[in-house]
Amino acid sequence: MFPFHRSFHRVLPLLLFSLTAFLSPLAAQPSSAEEVAALIDSYRKDRRGPYRGIFWFCSDGSQRAARDPCPNDDKAHQHADYRPEVKRLMREDHLFLGQVLADTDKAAFWDAEHDHSRLKQYQLNNYLVAVDNGWILEQARYYRGAFQIEDEEEWGRAFFRWLLAKDEVLQKDFYLIVQAARDIPHRGDTDLNQRIRAVSKEIADKYEAFMDLRIKIHGRPEGGDAGAVERFIEQHESALQQRNLLTKARQLVADIRSAYAGSDLANIRDLVKELPADDSLRTRLTTFVERQQRVEDGGNDISRITAAADLTLEIRRSLIGTPRKALDRLRLIDILNELSDLIFRSAANWEPATARDQMEKICYLGVAATGTGFIELWEYEVALGNIADPGYQYIWPEMLTAYLDNARRFVEWGTATNRVTYGDVVERYAEFEPKALGFLDDQIRSSVLLPLGQAVGELGDWLARNSDSGNRLMDIESQAQARGLNPGYARGILHLIEGAPDGVEVNNRDIFAFSRPPADLKPVGGILTVSEGNMVSHVQLLARNLGIPNAVLTDRQFEQLKPYDGQEVFYAVSSAGSVVMKPVDEMSETERDLFAVKERSQQKITVPVDRIDLSTRDVLKLSEVDSEDSGVRSGPKAANLGQLKQLFPDNVVNGLVIPFGIFREHLDQQMPGQPDEVSYWEFLNNRFARAAQMEKDGAAPEEIERYTLEQLATLREAINQIKIQGKLIAQLREGFQEQFGGAFGSVPVFLRSDTNMEDLEEFTGAGLNKTVFNVVDQTAILNGIKEVWASPYTERSYRWRQRYLLNPENVFPSILIIPSVDVDNSGVMITKGVTTGNDDDITVAFSRGAGGAVDGQAAEAYLLEHTGRFILQAPARERMHRRLPVTGGSVMVASAFDERILNRKNLEELYVLGQRVEEIMPKAPGVRTEGPFDVELGFKDDKIWLFQIRPFVENDNAQRSEYLQSISPPKREGVYIDLSSKLREED
Repeated sequence: MFPFHRSFHRVLPLLLFSLTAFLSPLAAQPSSAEEVAALIDSYRKDRRGPYRGIFWFCSDGSQRAARDPCPNDDKAHQHADYRPEVKRLMREDHLFLGQVLADTDKAAFWDAEHDHSRLKQYQLNNYLVAVDNGWILEQARYYRGAFQIEDEEEWGRAFFRWLLAKDEVLQKDFYLIVQAARDIPHRGDTDLNQRIRAVSKEIADKYEAFMDLRIKIHGRPEGGDAGAVERFIEQHESALQQRNLLTKARQLVADIRSAYAGSDLANIRDLVKELPADDSLRTRLTTFVERQQRVEDGGNDISRITAAADLTLEIRRSLIGTPRKALDRLRLIDILNELSDLIFRSAANWEPATARDQMEKICYLGVAATGTGFIELWEYEVALGNIADPGYQYIWPEMLTAYLDNARRFVEWGTATNRVTYGDVVERYAEFEPKALGFLDDQIRSSVLLPLGQAVGELGDWLARNSDSGNRLMDIESQAQARGLNPGYARGILHLIEGAPDGVEVNNRDIFAFSRPPADLKPVGGILTVSEGNMVSHVQLLARNLGIPNAVLTDRQFEQLKPYDGQEVFYAVSSAGSVVMKPVDEMSETERDLFAVKERSQQKITVPVDRIDLSTRDVLKLSEVDSEDSGVRSGPKAANLGQLKQLFPDNVVNGLVIPFGIFREHLDQQMPGQPDEVSYWEFLNNRFARAAQMEKDGAAPEEIERYTLEQLATLREAINQIKIQGKLIAQLREGFQEQFGGAFGSVPVFLRSDTNMEDLEEFTGAGLNKTVFNVVDQTAILNGIKEVWASPYTERSYRWRQRYLLNPENVFPSILIIPSVDVDNSGVMITKGVTTGNDDDITVAFSRGAGGAVDGQAAEAYLLEHTGRFILQAPARERMHRRLPVTGGSVMVASAFDERILNRKNLEELYVLGQRVEEIMPKAPGVRTEGPFDVELGFKDDKIWLFQIRPFVENDNAQRSEYLQSISPPKREGVYIDLSSKLREED
């Protein structure tokens, strides 16, 4: 029988019989998720699992039967071979099931071309085997000879020698390598954490009475859990015996005792002995082990944790900065994992007495999170001052609130590292194996991030008891860890969305909690996200614009909301960031009145059409357009950019504009597929007139919307078939040569939709319509023009307009054509502190490559304070970014997180630019606001290129609501908090 674990991996290189062992040999197409699940179930019952048999694999590449060894070949290995359908999945779908490591090509397993997917699948399969009774190896665990653990460990050592000889991998993929060293067999079975959690879960799943202990072991593990399990066995021995769980429960006791008996020190000592005598870290590590071994049981856990935390950071820095042999690097990574486990198991014994002591614990656990790879070194250096002991006994409540915000973000950065590293693989598996979703949580709950998050939560709870966070979020733990982003209130059904949010059906009545922030979203009643993505994405700006309440949660809080999934709730976020959620039957009379008033007073605005000029039917140069043309000949993007070209001539490209009139001219063509030979224009007006008549006749809003969307879909499809007139093509040829210095079809360009319903004083419309990226070919450009013209008639665009506009049918698209700039990074700048509300601060969010920050990426975000402090609010957490080759299209390039996107000089230039924008724009013709402004821009070779500046629109009603102000904690003048006061309430 195989050993168990995360080290069960030692036994399971085969286990990666992952996901789609679905195809039969005759299948031509990948099966559905249901078929995959059925196939997995069949493998669970098969004694060979995903394997066709046991064979000899000879060093010359040949294969022989199990009873026919390779002659005179001491490098041959005997192990299982995959079934044909499993091989097909590997070859055609890049899905790897039940991988045997021996004889696997090392570069193929590292799988750099696919963001290391094959390695990550191996780790995920280990997890599924450990937590789900063997998963696809349920019977194959007993398939003798499927693999040889000695061969697996030999391969593991060879793999790490090959990998760690490359200096750059530790710089770029440190966290992945540290985690892989836990799962790839190379040094025997030492990791008990996952086995403890897996066995406790199995017992609880089969015997509900164990659930409380399982929750304790998963949430706050400690050595005392062994005694608790022993007492449980005494009280429930008969029931456990009946369910064949008694042996597992007794093994669980032994594992907990082993895990918390200081075995880490023995493991570390043995690993240190293998380091070269002249290694710079050997003496330091030896001293640590000797000193800690002299400490009696129950001794100074604080000293142990702080010393171990400092060592993790020192090892990481040394691994990256000091030349070493690959095998010595591997030993240090193993020591790093042992130190991490030591900190994890000891953290519960550090019980700070005061708030200031808790801040010290947070600081050291933050050091350990950095040392083990959850936080990048540069991020730690930037954030250290924000999570360190402030050095005061008394501080203002606002200072402690800021400290807590920074500490929460620090934890979020770490969980985001894990999520972005493994998220894609997990989501792919989850389509047919929902248990895969537990992998991300399991990674966190076995790491130093668990006690770090708990420490931050405890400090937040202490502050809430001693002041008032204002949060009332159901009955979940650590209330103060929730953080409001956009103010507003809503009432509706709560929906929790795990995994990828793409394709989720939403509506504008209900409240949606996402485990991952969406990049594209139709209107909703309210939003909660585990990670905010970034504060200035199009979705966030729309939410802020429309007063849609939006808050960010922790992973744990998301899990604790699951019992309320499907229930009707009241949800509110104040402008100060307080979050309230409760069942509707607990709403106060004031809260119920909010919705009665809302139904009577639904404020909408009208798109102005009285000034529109549909007679201009020639392509315009960008230099011929200015602010006076906004909503007249073109949309605000072109008008704005034309004006920016005059105001910031060195930072804006040349461009062309296809005005409203050219679109209107094309709508006079006969529309295909219509029996009565109507034009596009007639069809559009007739359908909206029909919808208006339905409303007058008392038709239900749902029926009207359904009819309208069906007609818009017909129109959209027809526009994609419209004939582009020869006159337009000729003018584009002339314009490309004159403005872009190249022939039409040879210069890569962007086609940006630019309608008359964007950037209104009360409505931004950010990101609702189509942008065609980096097209070169003539045909592609002409087809792109059709796509842009059709995009205002998509369901998403119409629904956002319908929510806020009285005449959403009166939309006219113009098109802004600008040459592509393959920027190094790009993003958004708001000339206001979005989180602070301070008009003198500036908020920036940037991602690598083109299209940064606007589409919801986890961007690198800063608050540029007017005091001169630049505060990192979030580092970038996107594995891929977009580059724009001169041949057209875009390519996604892998990103590493070891270097910051914006350097200090970039931030200083952005702050200066923000001040210039605030000074120049209010004086510019046609600008009817004093600010703040929303700026889209990018850097190419450290030069700023401006793409757009528009007013930053917020929902005044949400900001001013008396109710929302009432749920915010009152500001207390002249009040100080004593950090030496007791952290925990007296019994």
